[in-house]
Amino acid sequence: MFPGLPRSCPRRLRSAALSVLAVFATIAALVVGVGAPQAAAASPLPCDVYAAAGTPCVAAHSLVRALYASYSGSLYQVKRASDGATANIGLLSAGGYADAAAQDSFCSRTTCIITEIYDQSPRHNNLTVEGAGGAGAADVGAPADALPVTVGGHQVYGLEISAGMGYRDNSTSGVAVNGQAEGMYMVTSGTHVNNRCCFDYGNAETNNKDTGNGHMDAINFGTECWFSPCYGQGPWVQADLENGLFQSDAGYSENTSDTGTGPLPFVTALLKNNGQNHFALKYGNAQSGGLTTTYSGGEPTTSGYSPMHQEGAIVLGTGGDNSNGSIGSFFEGVMTSGIPTDAADNAVQSNIVSVGYGGATGSTGTLNPGSEISLRATTSCCTGDYVRHQDNAAVLSPVTSGSSSLDKNDATWIVRRGLADSSCVSFESRNYPGDFLRHYDYRLHRQPMDGTSRFRADATFCPHTGKSGTGTSFASYNYPTRYLRHYDYNVYIASDGGSNDFDSGTSWSADVSWAVSSPWAP
Repeated sequence: MFPGLPRSCPRRLRSAALSVLAVFATIAALVVGVGAPQAAAASPLPCDVYAAAGTPCVAAHSLVRALYASYSGSLYQVKRASDGATANIGLLSAGGYADAAAQDSFCSRTTCIITEIYDQSPRHNNLTVEGAGGAGAADVGAPADALPVTVGGHQVYGLEISAGMGYRDNSTSGVAVNGQAEGMYMVTSGTHVNNRCCFDYGNAETNNKDTGNGHMDAINFGTECWFSPCYGQGPWVQADLENGLFQSDAGYSENTSDTGTGPLPFVTALLKNNGQNHFALKYGNAQSGGLTTTYSGGEPTTSGYSPMHQEGAIVLGTGGDNSNGSIGSFFEGVMTSGIPTDAADNAVQSNIVSVGYGGATGSTGTLNPGSEISLRATTSCCTGDYVRHQDNAAVLSPVTSGSSSLDKNDATWIVRRGLADSSCVSFESRNYPGDFLRHYDYRLHRQPMDGTSRFRADATFCPHTGKSGTGTSFASYNYPTRYLRHYDYNVYIASDGGSNDFDSGTSWSADVSWAVSSPWAP
């Protein structure tokens, strides 16, 4: 007998409960052995879980994997700059992971943007590049290669939103309207956020304008504190219910322990709303552990929110009126019909954790794309020092086996094909997905890839035999006489002699020669 159900419980209800229990049991079994890469994501997947719980997905968007065990269609469409041709990027296998190699091949020697994100649910609520709205001009598509990431042991791409980018569907099927209940989650990142409006995923107006209180019901993730006080530095999971980002029925945070997720590389953000008198907010580390509820209570006390007046459009990356000054990362997300149970949410979180977001690439210590490395100085003064990021800048610091995990992660880089030239390399931060080493005013910084040709060139370095006769030297792609150099414990692109202190000829050959080492981060 299912625990908690009386013997008099109707057979249909007992059957549904047992079905849900079976789904959860399957997921619990799958979570064992999380670290092992798999050829395909294991069944059941998030939308299978929600369907079994009686709250089916009415939207299921992902650039990285299937969200149904049986799904075998396309995930998204890319358009290349060279000739305007488009291609659909699908899966390696049904229920599996994105075929990123197909994107790499199609976009080789040119650049691509993402033009459409396909809905895996039977509702076909596909997202296309958003048009102009009440608060923003028409958006542009996000660069297809801006956010490489390892998921389930596969190198795939997420969606990295910069200001002026966004996606939308104003003509949907099955999405909640006029006070109907719904739930939604997205996997995002706490390392690529800002305090501008509004990095949202969820229910929005159908005319790209602000039509009043309660006409939105979307997850917001960022550091914008709409109603003071907010505690900590964020970023926070909030509810964009239109004309406010809500952390409670009062708007401001009533939960002093909710200081935000901090710079977690992968975050599960979740919102549930019965459309009448209750909504809830949750978050979790998408790499480990469960969900934390930060608010569960009444709708906002201001008029217009109880009941809600959702219009049923779907927005990603902007506010309901196309307020598009925000930045953010998106890997996967779903919307449901009805409010999922907490047990279903927990099972979905377990599945998200099980796929291994940001896991090891499987290659270390080389300059082959996908290899994880650390860059060690070879100058006699500094052979225990490595390139790391600190306060968004590249510096040279000692790292040892006794160093903190933060220091080790900051000193670990993933080699990617050169963003401006695939015969060269770019260096992605291990713990800030989508952030790359790039030079600005000759100094090296860690910054998010925005898709511009300037960024691509600034973040591309071409390997040569070490100028000192050992190791490897890295020439700047767009300043080929300048090489990656450490000077006074900062990192620059430097020439051999020049007007800048960091161009000094003293020990230049040694300072621009690097040992490509095994990564410090596990």
